[in-house]
Amino acid sequence: MDAYRVKGIVPMGKVRQQFTFDLVAADIADAEHRVYSIIGSRHKAKRRKIEIKSCDKIDPRESTEPQVIGHFREQLKTMEPLPKKSITRGSPTQEEE
Repeated sequence: MDAYRVKGIVPMGKVRQQFTFDLVAADIADAEHRVYSIIGSRHKAKRRKIEIKSCDKIDPRESTEPQVIGHFREQLKTMEPLPKKSITRGSPTQEEE
């Protein structure tokens, strides 16, 4: 079982809403099936109306989803944390200097 991030669009009444799901699945087809199942049961959206844009395998440390963290908790204890992304605002770039 691996962690996957699925992104797509689902109709919600008159608007189309973007979504992102992090979940645990056996493969890409299983991850897509689980997303169809979850969205269909929560929002009564038909599978043919749900548009999946991408389905990528991710590092479990990237996810904040409790199901993913819970599934990989033993592995996460032994892994080093991901490096923090440093965002500097207002610092001059090479071209501005």
